[in-house]
Amino acid sequence: MAQAASELRHERIATFLASATEIVNALGLRDRLVGVSHECDFPPGIENLPRLTQARVSAPGSRSSRELHEEVEAMVREVVALYEVDVEALRKVAPDVLITQDLCAVCAVGLEDVRKAASAVLGKDVQIVSLAPKRLDDVWNDVVRVGEALGLGMTAQAIANGFRSRVGATARRAEIAAAAGRPKVLAIEWIDPVMVGGLWMPDLIQLAGGDALVGEAGEPGVVLEDDAEVAPDVIIVKPCGFDLPTTLTELATSDLRKRWPNARWYAADGNAFFNRSGPRLVESLEILAACVHPEAFADLATLHEGHFVALT
Repeated sequence: MAQAASELRHERIATFLASATEIVNALGLRDRLVGVSHECDFPPGIENLPRLTQARVSAPGSRSSRELHEEVEAMVREVVALYEVDVEALRKVAPDVLITQDLCAVCAVGLEDVRKAASAVLGKDVQIVSLAPKRLDDVWNDVVRVGEALGLGMTAQAIANGFRSRVGATARRAEIAAAAGRPKVLAIEWIDPVMVGGLWMPDLIQLAGGDALVGEAGEPGVVLEDDAEVAPDVIIVKPCGFDLPTTLTELATSDLRKRWPNARWYAADGNAFFNRSGPRLVESLEILAACVHPEAFADLATLHEGHFVALT
């Protein structure tokens, strides 16, 4: 299904968020990337490309969750962008297609900042593709949108269908496991204050054979108040931007686990999985299934060993 070389468009691609970089890689166009965001760290080797963005906020893990939350809130109140485009780096790499996002100002540089930078320094017409997925299937649709923009529409459709097929295989197994009961699942994407994941997270929980608590599919995550009455069976902690060691360090000094002592607790790499709207949401579902129905997914627990742990 691959297009002929003459059909390929855009020799020089720049991405401004990590999930876009992973989509371009999944499409087989890693060699066309000329610049990426400061957060891009996958696939291996991508760290050698020029960085086109930088953060004004402290890096995850450098401060506690509460301190980082307060820092971000202060910047938002002062109408200060959390990220900025390095316009000189952008000028040097001279891309002809830019892939960015307009979903979350806290997650990555936004569409308007990319537009302004491109207009100021590139001095030529460029195509800008902006992503704003809210549900899991939106992510696979974005794979197709990016592929079409790069002249690989048919290939992108096949790749997206491959992701859907793998999701479907896990979901069918989870439905069988869920016949004995669907655990109530709380997906925590920030530790202090406690924030519960929305957008595609409830989709993942449902597909993994559980019922999502608090979060609503397609809607942003919400802060869970201290007096909220929820009784989860399974809790997965996967803070946005935190790798697994950082999450475990934060939990070691937190009283969070005392709040629901009878739940089964897991911690996962939220930086690589769950919070990136890209191809690795397939792996995120498999990790989640191994947490929700561990007896039915021992094989997936082994497959993803090192990316999540059960907390005792």
